[in-house]
Amino acid sequence: MAKSKGSTKKAAQPAGPVTLRDGERLADLLRVPAGEVDLAGFDPRATPGFGGGKADAPAEIAALSPELSDLQERLFAAGRTEPERARRVLLVLQGMDTSGKGGVLRHVIGQLDPQGTSIKAFKAPTEEELAHHFLWRIERELPVPGMIGIFDRSQYEDVLIGRVNQLVAEDVITTRYDEINAWEADLVQTGTVVIKCFLQISKDEQKARLSERLTDPAKYWKYNPGDLDSRAKWDAYTDAYAAVLTRCNPETAPWYVIPADRKWYRNWAITRLLTEHLRDLDLGWPAAEFDVEEEQRRLAES
Repeated sequence: MAKSKGSTKKAAQPAGPVTLRDGERLADLLRVPAGEVDLAGFDPRATPGFGGGKADAPAEIAALSPELSDLQERLFAAGRTEPERARRVLLVLQGMDTSGKGGVLRHVIGQLDPQGTSIKAFKAPTEEELAHHFLWRIERELPVPGMIGIFDRSQYEDVLIGRVNQLVAEDVITTRYDEINAWEADLVQTGTVVIKCFLQISKDEQKARLSERLTDPAKYWKYNPGDLDSRAKWDAYTDAYAAVLTRCNPETAPWYVIPADRKWYRNWAITRLLTEHLRDLDLGWPAAEFDVEEEQRRLAES
């Protein structure tokens, strides 16, 4: 929840490697506590909940994949058979340039059945979109019942870029925080699970990744000269993200800070987070709407 006036409580990430035990949740380690957020208190190279190293990550992700696939199929089946009651999941990915939103889509979402997912990457708004309320274009891309929707950037672009580039007045930004909170509360109330992930990358790691894109011809296509313009505003973006994590962090739709300097940890963490949230839905299989024994008899005689 947003901090109350005068609060000096700082949200911080647990320090040191911790190996999850049976029944423990990574969500509890990565969840941004209520209160004023200072991103300097979060280590982008940390590996909360993971006691191993890079070499161990592929096996840990592979171990989660069958359960994740099974849970997704149960969710999708519910959307097909009981759309009026089926839940939906929205995974929001935010982060500085090169923090790995595309990598998450390939390595985490790539484990899922494509027919049960919808992906939307939000770019600069079009003239049509600018003519509407800032949430209009977001609302149009929400997942339908039974689906897992993934937003590569999201409704938060309109408070992040708006603040950093001073596109709108500060009081407009403040109003938008409240509008986003109310909008997300409505989503949750009507059956959407909202998982908001801030992929935290260090400035040094971003420089290394941009350099790699400039030295490898196979990665030129990933490089955007505008990334350096955004990099020049690093401190302003850090402040803007801290404000978002402070002001838009309710219990029903909290933020998770994902340390993203280590790509392998980032991918494992989001795979685990998504699996935990799907587990929480206690998804079963839809009951048959026909006489199973009669259909078995008919099949045997066919």
